[in-house]
Amino acid sequence: MNLLITGGAGFIGSRFAEMLVTDSIPHSYSSITVVDKLTYSGNLANLDSVISAPRFKFIQADICDNEAMTHIFGDSKIDVVANFAAESHVDRSIESSFEFLQTNVMGTQNLLDVSRKFGVNRYLQISTDEVYGAIPEGSWDEDEPLQPNSPYSASKAGADLLVLAYGKTHGMNIGITRCCNNYGLRQFPEKLIPLFVSNLIDGKQVPIYGDGKQIREWIHVDDHCRAVAKVLADGVAGEIYNIAGTDELENIEVARQIIAHFGKSESESVKFVSDRKGHDIRYSLTGNKARMDLEIEPTINFETGLRDTIKWYLSNEKWWRPLLKK
Repeated sequence: MNLLITGGAGFIGSRFAEMLVTDSIPHSYSSITVVDKLTYSGNLANLDSVISAPRFKFIQADICDNEAMTHIFGDSKIDVVANFAAESHVDRSIESSFEFLQTNVMGTQNLLDVSRKFGVNRYLQISTDEVYGAIPEGSWDEDEPLQPNSPYSASKAGADLLVLAYGKTHGMNIGITRCCNNYGLRQFPEKLIPLFVSNLIDGKQVPIYGDGKQIREWIHVDDHCRAVAKVLADGVAGEIYNIAGTDELENIEVARQIIAHFGKSESESVKFVSDRKGHDIRYSLTGNKARMDLEIEPTINFETGLRDTIKWYLSNEKWWRPLLKK
């Protein structure tokens, strides 16, 4: 089978491609093709370790471009699609939502149409826990209603509904994963953990929205990638799988752990700023279906993963520093 990874030069997609190509994740794919538009968060350098590997191919293209995607599906004889391509930063979606609707909704619609045209065996949509909205207590199962609170999460919810509709209407073998907050190597430095780390490296304060009491669930990108591979291979057609993490932490606590790593004090390192518009207070997933049906379980605890992530950013300044200007 030939696998297409869209958004495969971004943070999670590139790590997924890398783990497959290097056999860190066992698989049976004959070829792996990565497509990415290479916008500000898509970075071809993310694929340096695999770009020359046999049976691997990178193509710069926009998933909204029907002609380009039709050629790619036909030329590469695509059998399986993992759609990681997305505009994903909430703050950017608040400032300008058009790009989010264009890529996340219309791009998904185009991929579904082309996938149906070529009769792909399996289409998996990589989504987010944010489509559920906020949950002050308890955790979400997959049958919870979608109540997104930002233009970003609304666009992802719309894409999810399209995927489910294509499964019902056309009988396509579709699936959806909804994951909690990811962290790890090569995450674009506007995101919370790399932003805090890069600021502290440069002797700057870390910005904390509101009172910092917002709670997020965290999973290492490698654990997420292993979960996606498992759902692609063994997930039931038409099913949604929540991918839960290892730790729930307030944003201020994440900041404290990073600050402690640098041996600095909280008072000198934290700067509280005006809260984000419509800021969700808490996200939490049960992950029961993935755990019980597919034996998906995170293996990297947050303390270990955070320490390794900080070490990576300390050792790879040449990778992230140019991205601060984007």
